[in-house]
Amino acid sequence: MSLLLKSLLSTFHKNAKSKSPSPAPKVVPPKPPKSSSTLATEAQSTAKEIIAFAREEADKIRTTAQNEMRELQNALRAQEEKLRRAEDNLVARSSELDNKNHQISDRLAAIEATKNEITELRIKQVEKLEKISSLSKEKAKEILLAAVDKKMAKEVADRIREAESEIKDTVEDKARDMLVDAMYHGATEYVAEFTISTVKIPDDDVKGRIIGKDGRNIRTFEKVTGVDIDMDETPGEVRLSCYDGVRREVARVALERLIKDGRIQPTRIEEYVAKAKRDIEKIMYEEGKKLCHMVGAYNVPQELIGMLGRFKYRTSYGQNMLAHTLEETKIGINLASEVKANVDIVRLGCLFHDIGKIVTDEEGSHIELGVKLLKKYKMPQAVIDCVAQHHEDEEFSSKESILVYVSDAISGSRPGARYENIDEYVKRLTSIEDIAMSKTGVIEPSADSAGREVRVMVDPGRATDDEAIRLASEIRDEIKANVTYPGTVTVTVIRETRAQQVAK
Repeated sequence: MSLLLKSLLSTFHKNAKSKSPSPAPKVVPPKPPKSSSTLATEAQSTAKEIIAFAREEADKIRTTAQNEMRELQNALRAQEEKLRRAEDNLVARSSELDNKNHQISDRLAAIEATKNEITELRIKQVEKLEKISSLSKEKAKEILLAAVDKKMAKEVADRIREAESEIKDTVEDKARDMLVDAMYHGATEYVAEFTISTVKIPDDDVKGRIIGKDGRNIRTFEKVTGVDIDMDETPGEVRLSCYDGVRREVARVALERLIKDGRIQPTRIEEYVAKAKRDIEKIMYEEGKKLCHMVGAYNVPQELIGMLGRFKYRTSYGQNMLAHTLEETKIGINLASEVKANVDIVRLGCLFHDIGKIVTDEEGSHIELGVKLLKKYKMPQAVIDCVAQHHEDEEFSSKESILVYVSDAISGSRPGARYENIDEYVKRLTSIEDIAMSKTGVIEPSADSAGREVRVMVDPGRATDDEAIRLASEIRDEIKANVTYPGTVTVTVIRETRAQQVAK
């Protein structure tokens, strides 16, 4: 109570100060002291005011507390009502879920009962049918299928005959149209080339400078280039002869530059030939890159691009290899598109099918050398198979290989594609056979495959097995030294002994 009284007194004094602010202090003369009765009266009056003020504040506090309590009670009642409604909803939903579960259980039970009933009925029906027909289920099924097959057999046979007849009528025309279309899109313009190049000279005095003192210039030139020079055939020109088109082109360029320079001597010959080789290498690389771009072959190793460019100076039966490869690849791409084959495999197979022909530093056929070269540069096996099979040396392993073979045949066999001087051809075969026939013990030589293979029969009484091996080496070496030929020549010496008796 004392604390409440102190609080009320403090509040009273604060309100009194705020209602009547004290004026600035003035100097007031001291009043005379009041009497004790006056002081008592003032104290009673002050006490009454304090009590009245305390009652008023107490009423305010009581009213505020009652209002707050009323609000709290209303909030509690509202929350209780909300919780009650939520509880009612949960109860209703739980009851509804229980009812649905019961319904589902009843339906599942009914379905299971129906399935069991159907299964039992089906078993009974099958048993009745088997009993009536005296057949098992498997036997009845077999009889039914046999009847259907018999009924359909004639119809199927008729349809097969109709399809075969239609295919026979259309397949040749379709194939012919495909080949003609492929040849039309793959045809290229070129003329046949031979194994001789000519260089014009201003006058016959130049021939003397080319020969040089005691023939040293011409010997140096032929040794460095590997090309034969013929100056006796036609006046006003010099003929360069060699089966290697690259060497022949290097010799032609170098000789033209030497003639233009005028200073023909062994040192300058070597210098000009070396420079011509570098220039021709650049030209061949550009030609190889151009060929690859024309057929859409990219990411080809640079070494193979340079080797493809050598086709520019290589011919086969008078057909330029660069033009032949371009033509064949275009034909192969069109055929592959028509028959839904792998176009990329056919493209690369046609592009590299004859690449072994420009490998001159190793022994073997152009197919063997081409396969070895492509394996070295890790080309896809499918492409290597196309190269290995394009002359039917191996059985075809894919339709892509067949398309490469067909494309090569179309390009090489079409009219005007290839030409070889018949005189040179006969002369080469005769020279090879004469070399073989000049050896001791040879009975009959035969040059086949355009001079690329020589079969030599020997007398077994005049040559042993060891001598037959030595004979093959001698014939090979003499052919290499004295005969000019494209590609390789395989020498086969055959020695066989036959025993024959006649029964009488």
